[in-house]
Amino acid sequence: MMGLCEGRVAIVTGAGRGIGREHALMLAEHGAAVVVNDVGGAPDGSGSDATPAEQVVAEIEAMGGRAVANADDVADWDGAKRMIDQAVDAFGRLDVLVNNAGILRDRMLVNMSETEWDAVVRVHLKGTFAPARHAAEHWRNQAKAGEEVDARIINTTSVSGIYGNIGQTNYGAAKMGIAGFTIIAALELARYGITVNAISPGALTRLTEGLRAEPPSEADREAQSPRWIAPICTWLASPLSKNVTGRVFQVHGQEIAIAESWHRGPTTDNVDDPEAMTDVVARLMADARPNADMHGDDAEGPGRPGRTI
Repeated sequence: MMGLCEGRVAIVTGAGRGIGREHALMLAEHGAAVVVNDVGGAPDGSGSDATPAEQVVAEIEAMGGRAVANADDVADWDGAKRMIDQAVDAFGRLDVLVNNAGILRDRMLVNMSETEWDAVVRVHLKGTFAPARHAAEHWRNQAKAGEEVDARIINTTSVSGIYGNIGQTNYGAAKMGIAGFTIIAALELARYGITVNAISPGALTRLTEGLRAEPPSEADREAQSPRWIAPICTWLASPLSKNVTGRVFQVHGQEIAIAESWHRGPTTDNVDDPEAMTDVVARLMADARPNADMHGDDAEGPGRPGRTI
C-alpha cells in the first residue's frame, strides 16, 4: 500500500528531536523524501550540533526512506533560502514545508529582558516567515510557469498564543502571530495551489517537561507522546488535504480539535461621551463569553454544547 505522501518532498524544521522528529519519521514512513532541519541547539536556542538532524536522517534511511540533513538557522534569510534550494537540488522538487522549530525563554513580563523577547520572537515568528516566504515564491514561480502546484505550508502555533499562558508573553505573542500569519497567508496563496494550516500541539518534549511540577509518569509519557501530533501533520502534507486551508488544529495526546478564530461578540450602539462608556461596556461584558482557558474552554466550564468530539 502506498503512503499518503508517496513521491512528495517535505522540509521539517526543528526535526532533530521531539515533535519535529516525529513529523519527519511519519512523513518518510508515508513515502515523502525529507529535508531534516535542526541547528541542534539547547531549549533556549543557545549552541549548535548537527548530530540530532543526522541521527533522524539515519533513522529514515534505515527504514528505506530518503532524507538529507540541514543545519541552517530558520530565522536567517539566506539560510531559509538554502533550505528550499537544498530540497529541490537533492530531490528535484518541494511540496511541503513544516515550520516547527522553536525555543523557550520564559519570564514574567516585568522581568523579561530585551534579549529574551527578541530571541523567541525571532526563532518562532521570523523562523516561520522566512522559510514560508522563500517556499511560496518557489511555488508561485511554478504556478506562473503553468506547472500544477499542490503545495503545503504547515505552521506550529500554541495554546500559549491562541489562549494565553502566564510567563510567556514572548512565546505567546509569537505563537499568536503565527496563527494570524497562517490565516492571512492561506488567503493570499490559495490562487497558486498552496494551502496554509497550523497545528497547536500539546506533548511532552524537552521544551515542556521542565515546566511540570512533578516528573511525568510512564502513562503520562504515552498519553502525551509527540508521536500523536504527527498524523495530522502527515495528513495535512498529503494530497487529501487539498481543500483545507487557513485552519488551526489543536492536538493534545489522543484529542484533536479545530481552534476557532476570533469572532465578533455582543454589539451595541457606540457613544461619544466617555462617561457613558461605563454602562456600554457593562452591557457588552454581561453578554460576552469569558476568554478561554488553556484548554480552549470557557473559564467557568466547557464551551458551548457539542464541542467535545
